[in-house]
Amino acid sequence: MTTPVAAEGAQLCMEGVWKGFRTPSGRRVNVLRGVDFSLASGAFGVITGPSGSGKTTLLMLAGLLQAPDAGRIRLEGQDVSRLDGRALAGCRKNKVGMVFQKFHLLPHRTVLENVGFRFRYLSTSAKEARQLSEAALERVGLADKLRQDARLLSAGEMQRVAIARALAKPPALLLADEPTGNLDAASAEQIISLFRDFNRSGMSILLVTHNPEWIAPDTRHWVMQDGQLKRSDGFPPI
Repeated sequence: MTTPVAAEGAQLCMEGVWKGFRTPSGRRVNVLRGVDFSLASGAFGVITGPSGSGKTTLLMLAGLLQAPDAGRIRLEGQDVSRLDGRALAGCRKNKVGMVFQKFHLLPHRTVLENVGFRFRYLSTSAKEARQLSEAALERVGLADKLRQDARLLSAGEMQRVAIARALAKPPALLLADEPTGNLDAASAEQIISLFRDFNRSGMSILLVTHNPEWIAPDTRHWVMQDGQLKRSDGFPPI
């Protein structure tokens, strides 16, 4: 079997990745068990599977928020599995954007301020950060709400602010964990439509969802089951 790391033009690769945790009683639970995975640059990938199967853990590893217990992770060809904390944080800040089911907004700060927090640990001037934040909000259709407090937005608008925050410094890879889980059907459709627009512009996207409706014909689809990932589409291995 050809390992994912060998795939050319891959945005994200995992090779033999294991991740586990210990319960309060001290019992070891393996959440990911030897995951092999490769997402091509510019691809739109979707991971489905039951709750507790390991989807979110895989996304946390892909987002460089956790480290694997074993195996390797490569981002744009760079082995990030063993980077020290400072190097890992730099890679995460500059290359990865993340959107979650919960919006994680500061309710009493303006929309523009919430997006601007993307730059709080980056060496970006205040002027440039504002320009990039405004451009991101325009891209998600919220240019008219820059000065409005986040608490006054609808749920769908809050998620669009969260997406703008992730995109304000354009990432090489956008990760989304159940981003439509708290939204009504119309708002959810808007969010997925935004993701597809970003993907058409060349951005690599990996989406975790329970909703099979978001699996389009051109989507790379994997199913997570008991900590193992299997392809579930007609594309050849990449």
